Amino acid sequence: MNDAISPQNITGLILAGGRGSRMGGVDKGLQNFNGIPLALHTLMRLGPQVDTVMVNANRNLSAYESFGASVWPDASADFAGPLSGFLVGLERAETPYLLTVPCDTPRLPLDLAERLAIALIREDADIAMAAAPEAQADGSIQVRAQPVFCLLKIELSESLVAFTHAGGRKIDAWTAQHKTVMVTFDAPSDDPLAFANVNTLTELQALEHAAP
Repeated sequence: MNDAISPQNITGLILAGGRGSRMGGVDKGLQNFNGIPLALHTLMRLGPQVDTVMVNANRNLSAYESFGASVWPDASADFAGPLSGFLVGLERAETPYLLTVPCDTPRLPLDLAERLAIALIREDADIAMAAAPEAQADGSIQVRAQPVFCLLKIELSESLVAFTHAGGRKIDAWTAQHKTVMVTFDAPSDDPLAFANVNTLTELQALEHAAP
């Protein structure tokens, strides 16, 4: 077995197909973060790690296309969640692997693809999923899975079609059907806000003002 996955064998997919309901219904990926749309921040960090980048969006398609990426909406119009985006990516990618990321994490790791790929090969897994420390309400720190950050084998497409057609919506319920390796981003050099996402305009402003 090869001991590495080349970036040329990975297609990146930015998930921007949600309703943005907690942000007042605005298109989250197009909200500015330090003067640049969130999804464009994501694309600029993800792009160098993969061969090509696609965007999964269900509105304002021309705005996303202006970023220089191909844009694909969900196959259905019911905003079925991230797995609909996963399916779009698995069906459209022309590489052996797909790397999914959300549109609202502008500080995602610059070595995300590399570390997920190393773990996928090492464990002979079907899926590599990121995990990261998160502060809890009581102030404690707990490592939590980040299920929208996944490196997937393209041949999982048929499995996901069957899962979603049966009404499945939860990422972890689907990934549990396959050999999945967790990759924890908790090294001293890792940005503690690398996986910080923004669900409200207040959270967006707070992340803007957080230390780099």
